[in-house]
This record gives sequence, C-alpha cells and structure tokens, in this order.
Amino acid sequence: MAAPVVLAASAPRAEKEWLSQADAEARSARVSNVAYQLDFTLTGAETFANTTTLNFDLNDASAPLTIDLNKATVKSLTVNGKTIAPQYNNWFITIAAADLKQGRNTVVVGFERLHSTNGEGLHRMIDPVDGRVYTYSHFEPAAAQQMFALFDQPDLKATYQVNVTAPADWVVVSTTREAKVEDAAGGKRWTFPVTKKLSPYNFSLHAGPYKIWEDNSAKYPMRLFARQSVAAQVDPKDWFTFTKQGLAFFDEYFGIPYQFEKYDQLLVPDFLYGAMENAGAITFAENRFLHKDKMTTDQRHSLASVIMHEMAHQWFGDLVTMKWWNGLWLNESFASFMGTLGTAESTEFKNAWQYFYTQGKAAAYRQDQSLGTHPIEVPVATTANAFDNIDAITYSKGASTLKQLRHLLGEETFRRGVHNYLVKYQYQNAKLDDFIGSLGEAAGRDLSQWTQDWLYQPGVNTVTANYTCKGGKIDSFSLAQTAPAEHPVLREQRVQVALFRNGGKALNLDRKLAVTYKGASTPVPELNGAACPDLVYPNYEDWGYAKVKLDGRSSAAARANVSKVEEPLLRAMLWQSMWDGVRDGELPLNDFLQTALDNAPRETDYALLGTVLTNVRAGIGYLQKMSPNGAYTNKTVGALEKMAWQGILDAKDENFRRRWLATYVDFAGSKPALDRLAGMLHNRGVPKGVTISQDVRWAIVKQLSEQNYPGVEKLVAAEAARDKSDSGQAAALAAQVVRPDPAVKAEWLAKIADTQTKLPFSRIRTAMENLYPSAQASLSEQSAAQRLTQLPELDKTAGPVFMRSFAESMIPATCTPQSVQRLADAAAQQKDLSAGTRRALLETQQEDARCVAIRKAMTVPLG
Repeated sequence: MAAPVVLAASAPRAEKEWLSQADAEARSARVSNVAYQLDFTLTGAETFANTTTLNFDLNDASAPLTIDLNKATVKSLTVNGKTIAPQYNNWFITIAAADLKQGRNTVVVGFERLHSTNGEGLHRMIDPVDGRVYTYSHFEPAAAQQMFALFDQPDLKATYQVNVTAPADWVVVSTTREAKVEDAAGGKRWTFPVTKKLSPYNFSLHAGPYKIWEDNSAKYPMRLFARQSVAAQVDPKDWFTFTKQGLAFFDEYFGIPYQFEKYDQLLVPDFLYGAMENAGAITFAENRFLHKDKMTTDQRHSLASVIMHEMAHQWFGDLVTMKWWNGLWLNESFASFMGTLGTAESTEFKNAWQYFYTQGKAAAYRQDQSLGTHPIEVPVATTANAFDNIDAITYSKGASTLKQLRHLLGEETFRRGVHNYLVKYQYQNAKLDDFIGSLGEAAGRDLSQWTQDWLYQPGVNTVTANYTCKGGKIDSFSLAQTAPAEHPVLREQRVQVALFRNGGKALNLDRKLAVTYKGASTPVPELNGAACPDLVYPNYEDWGYAKVKLDGRSSAAARANVSKVEEPLLRAMLWQSMWDGVRDGELPLNDFLQTALDNAPRETDYALLGTVLTNVRAGIGYLQKMSPNGAYTNKTVGALEKMAWQGILDAKDENFRRRWLATYVDFAGSKPALDRLAGMLHNRGVPKGVTISQDVRWAIVKQLSEQNYPGVEKLVAAEAARDKSDSGQAAALAAQVVRPDPAVKAEWLAKIADTQTKLPFSRIRTAMENLYPSAQASLSEQSAAQRLTQLPELDKTAGPVFMRSFAESMIPATCTPQSVQRLADAAAQQKDLSAGTRRALLETQQEDARCVAIRKAMTVPLG
C-alpha cells in the first residue's frame, strides 16, 4: 500500500489580480472532480446577476482555498451549507480552512457584476442602429472569473450546467443545446444540460436577439448567429459549406469523431481577436468576416482557414488541453498547421499553403529575427503573462516546425502519433512531453534533441546552396546552414532542393531532391553531374523552416525572371527572398520597387499579387517615413498610382479588379488621383465593372482625409450619415483621427490616455490604429516624447488588453537616428515595464533602426 501523500504547506496566494503557476499547481494538487452550476439573470442592463454553485473534491482541508471572481459585488456566500461572511479582495474569495472538509465540498456564491466592454468576460454591446443589446463571452486566458466564480486555470477541467433568465426575444447559446425554454418572470428561462469536461476558457455563454441560420443536412447540426442589423451581410452558404467540409475531414484525420454534438458559430462585435474556439460555440470577429460587398476570393479563403483553425481546436485544445499557459503555443501552432492542412485538402482553396507561407510564415521569419524573438516553448509565470508571447512565433513558427516534423517522420506516422495522443489524453490536460512522446513512439525514434533544438531555442537559420560547375555540369554541391551569433544553434530538417534552367519563356524545373541536412554544411553528392542550373532553390515547396539566401547566380535570375516561374508558391518564395534582401540592407529598396513595378502587372496569381502589393505598401511606408514629400517618394507613388489604375482597367476578373482598386485607393496621393476618388463617391469616373460598395466608400473617404483633401470633414460627416452601422461609426472615427491636423491628434491622444474613459475599448483601439500613419512622421514626432513618457504609467494602470494595442501602434518610430536613440534611451530607463510592453518597445527600436539602414542602402537620392 502506498504511503499517504503529504502536501507541503504553501504560502498564501499573492494579493494580485493574476494567478501564478505555483499557486495554480498548489490548488490543482488539492482540488479535483469539479462541477459548476451557473444561474444567470440577464436583462440587457449594464449589470448581470449570477449564482455559482461549485462542487469539488478536496484532498487536503488544512489550508485556505481561493476561488477566482473578478470585481463583483458579492451578495451571499455559503460553504457546505453554512453562510459565511465573504473574505474578498475584488480578485478572489478566500475560504478559510475551518469551513472546508476533506472530500466533497459545495460553495455557493451570489453576486452582481458590470458587463465587460473591452471584449473579455461577458461583453455587452448596444447596437447603434436599432438599440438592441447583445452579449457574448470571451475567457481566454483567464477571464471566466469576470462572469462566474471558479478555479480559473486550464488544468482544473469541469462540467457546467447552466440556467439563464433572459428577455423573451433573446436566444441563449452555450456549449450544449438547451434542454428546455420556459416562460419566466422577466422573459424566458433557458435550461442547458451538463457539459462534458472542459477547461474554463473553453466554456462559453452568448445571449441576445441574434438572427439564426440553421443547417441540419450533415452529421452534426450547425447554426450561425449574427446581429439583426448586419444579417444582410452574412452569406450562410459559405459558412456551412466550409464547416461541413472541415468536420468530415477532421473526423477522418483524427480518427475520433467530433465530441460536442452540435456546431454553433457566432459573429460578434468588438471582438479582440479573429475568433475563439469555445467548445461547440465558436465566436468570430464581425470586423474580420462581415463585408458590405460580395466577398473576394481572399476574404473567402480567410473565412475558410479560420473556420478550420478553430475547428482543429475542438480536438486539440478543447478535447485535450494544455496543463498551463506555457503550452498555449502547442494549441495555436497545431491549429494553425491543421487548419491549413484541412483548408488545402477539404475545400476549394488548394493553395492554402501558399497563403500560409506569405501571411503566416513570412511574419514568423520577421519575428524570429527581431529582439523580441523567443523560444516556441517559454515559461509563463502568471496568467498576466499568458499572452506575452502571442505572436507569429507562437502561431506560424510553431506550425512550421510541425509541418517539417511531419516531413521528417512521414505523413502517416505523424497522423498516427496525433491520433494516439488525442485518444490517450482526451478530456484531460497534457504537457509538451506527452505530445512529443506520442509522436516519437509512433515513429520509433527519440525526438528529445529535435525538441531541444526547435522548441527551446529561438532564432531562424539561413540556408544557402553552395555549388560549382565545370563543363556545364555541377561538380560539387552542398547546403550551408548558418545561425545568428546571438542564437547559434544549427538544426536538422528535411527539405527539397530544386534546380531550374532558363528555357527562354519560362524557368523550368530540371531536378528536385529531398535532403535531410544538419550542421554547418551538408554535401549533396547526388546532384553532381546534373546540368548547371540558372537558379537553385534549397527549400522547394516550403517543407522547411529556414530563411533562404539565394546564391549570386540565383539571385540575379530571380530578379530578372521572377514572372517566368510557373509555380505561384515558388514565385512567392522568390519575392520573399528579395524582400528579405531589402530588410537586411542587401537589396536597395528602390531596386525592389522597380522590380515590382516591372512585374506586378504581369502577375497572374491573385493571391500572390496580393503578397507583392503588401510588400510594396510596406516599402512605401518606409519611404513615407524617410521623406514623405521627397522627389523620389512622389515619383514612385505616382508610378504606383498609374500602375494600379491600369490594373483596374486591364483586370481579367472581379477579384483582380477589386485588388487593384484597393491598391489605387491606398496609393492615391496626387491631386488628379484624389480628385478621381472624390468623384467616385458621386459615381463619376467609375471604371466599367467596378462597384463602389460601402466598404470602398469608407476606404476612399479615409484616404482623402489622410491626404487632407479640401472639404473632407463634410465628406466624413456625409458618409457617417449614410452608414449608421457600428462598423460605419468605426470607419468614420478612423477617417477623423487620420486627418493630419495637430488639434485632432491632441484631442485623441488625451482620450486614449484617459484610462477612465467611457468610450468602448473598440473605439479607443480604432483611434490608436489610425492616429499616426507612416506619412505623418512629423506629426507623430510632435507627441513622441509625450507618448514615451506616458508608457510606464499606462503600463501599470491600463491593463494588458489595452497595452497590447497601445504598444503595437503608439510607440513612436520615425526612421531617423535620433528616433532610434530616443527609443534606446527609453528602453534603458524604463526597466520595470511589463514583459509584453518592454518587448514591444525593443522591437519598435529595432524596426526603426532597420528603416534607417534601408535608407542608407538606397542607391537613388530621396530628394
């Protein structure tokens, strides 16, 4: 018989809003078999009422126990049938040891609380169009405590039984489908059956007069919800098609059927992120997935890929959940990888991996070369730090490592390891070692060194093909791998090397070879004797996670012949190599922009054209910071204006036409172009086949405002009167704050810095994102010192949700040596910033220094 477990006495929990990993582990060592009963009274008013009944087993009653509940007014507290005076600090209730018992305990907490307005907890929004009230929940990482009393940590999974009294015209949505709806005082009472075991952040509750679409034609019943005033913008056909395709794919791939019985998806306002994987009731941001025109192919791909990402989480994240927030990357990386795989293999978007490369992986490469890089797996001390590293490394680098591990192990071996992991740990919590162990067992190999190199070491390696030719044949070939001095690890991975020859009209694939390389140099003797190539690409079809540096011959061939490469993914990768050259100070920005001007009009792949134009926009952003009114800037923007307008006229279909139109609106800066845009608002000069939708109208108005077009204030007011929707109000605000008017900037700076403002956070965030566009560096300079001085106090008082937005868009960087030094001085002085804010400050300084270096590398005068 085993000796009894003796738990060491733990120190009292810190009187802080956050929960530390140590305190979470101490609590989960004592608590098990948790079950919640949640009774809500929702009226649509600013506050809601709840009675939470917690039932749980306790294996040690010798010390106090804390229950998380954020900023509520506690009305009653009973513990094991006894009424107790609450010991409550606005963050958690402490239950004295004397009131607990070993075995089963019951705690009942009655309280009222304000609805949240920042997108966390139980968020409330009043629709400006019709005055209807909508609520929805968002809990990740630890905001369930803003809605009910609980143990708010992922490794205390629980069941949830929910009862809700709500207005009669509301619908209530949760993890399960309602068991019954009855008339009750104040409206209707909704009763939901007990859920399966879930971590708190995967449970959800949403209520309001939502419009509902249903589809019961597949294995699982599906519903889609949106606010009444935006219902006309919803095309349920695409939603249901992609959802059915995904559920069928994942059921088969994982070998475990979907576990949550029904599949609800809700479009919600003011959402902080793109979407959230609440079990059986997934939420999506309206501003990402609602459009006032027919969706473009890009927009439809985005919808499909995010549906797939959140669906993958239903298995990997909801069914099996990380033990603590250091495992959040694995949830997100896996969902990013599987979401892309599901999109590519089950929907019309067979080019999903190209989108992944250009949008996700390229961002990961940038992040991994920044001062803010970090290992994929990082310690997370407290819930306040859970989102410090939510970035392209967490999502896209992690997904890329899984993608190349799948190539290394073999596709079927990888799938079998994932299946075994999900079966073994379903309805439980797991650690990284559990996942890697399942894959290693399936593969029959030890993955500990792979794990150490890839998951615990930051940085991206660079791979280059080294070869020599004699008599038109390769006589030596190797792959060289380098690492930055600050992150010197060299890694093992499997890639494809491809050789191309110029056939005149096309660069033709001559040979490809799979190679597993490691160390500084890996000989590839199999290529000896092959025809000497015009271009070598050492990561063909994007198996590996590595920055590709083209050899001199290949670099020249890429610049001269990029439009002759037949495969869109390879063209995208060659464009990326050129853009990397700009950012590394090796290729002059003016050369890149000229290459784009020469080749973009010839681009036949819609997705890739978007990638090229995105990098062109970034290049123009650098130019506008360097010299907003310089002769070279004006000349280049003028050439891009002309190219985009011609693109509209020559476009072969609506998708291309709309892409070129959006580009034209973005680049319009000359008086004739701005006059043309203003005319389009009155249906003058609109090219054949172009529709000036409400979304396009707002883009035009915003550009006119940014350029301080005469009479623009009246144009903004007229457009706001025309579009009174919530998104219209946000667009009007963006158009107002982007005006190059010092008084406007000062007014909104004061509102942003007012942590007691009554404005919804969604409006404050819109103001932050639009206050200082790149062309307004001189205006940004006027308040730069003020914003940097404000940073420490805001960081202490405003909270992480606010600071993530502020740090991303409001730290001043104006592409001068003085600006770089100012940021360096701030970083040296402000040592006590939170981890996330400090990292953003350092990354901003580095990006500002990069802009200065790009300026030095240019080979034309700015004028």
